[in-house]
Amino acid sequence: MRTPLLGILAVAIAVPAIAGDIHGKVVCKGTRDSAGAVVYVDAIPGKSFPAPQEHQRINQQNLVFVPHVLPVLVGTTVEFLNSDAVQHNVFSPDACAEKFNLGTWQQGTTKEYTFNKCTKFPCAYTLLCRAHPEMEGNIVVLENSYFAVSDKEGHYTINGVPPGSYSLAVWHQKAKAQPKPVTVAADRAATADFVLSR
Repeated sequence: MRTPLLGILAVAIAVPAIAGDIHGKVVCKGTRDSAGAVVYVDAIPGKSFPAPQEHQRINQQNLVFVPHVLPVLVGTTVEFLNSDAVQHNVFSPDACAEKFNLGTWQQGTTKEYTFNKCTKFPCAYTLLCRAHPEMEGNIVVLENSYFAVSDKEGHYTINGVPPGSYSLAVWHQKAKAQPKPVTVAADRAATADFVLSR
């Protein structure tokens, strides 16, 4: 009887704790709606996050960056597609990592950039187009993969967070809020709401 029991205990110890989710609502005061807030786990000590092989994409369509806000893990390559019948450009003047300018390209063409040289997190890049000064978007580079973007009503969900206690923070282009502590239990959902003000 002792051997099967030891085998069961060994399997139980080897199985990692089931991750939980963090969800909630972000209210952005003084803005049109509550979309575009990036909610993220501030740090996960002792855990590394390899750069994803899959590329992300931002479209330039109807003279707009789509999506307007894109959070990515550091090391992610982002493809920029021009879907308009005019030339577009993508550049960023921000120096939290390095400034870049991808030049100008025609409809149907894609250029890419890898966001792997950040000096701080979050590292927020403002995306601009020299051909169309009214265009603006954002890429927010983070040091771990536990993040989400709020929808127009402010709802967000971060999936698969390991059990533990964390600091949950928010980035927004025009508003701010203080980080909040959050505790994630195995296979359960934690809730954290934020009120952002300008």
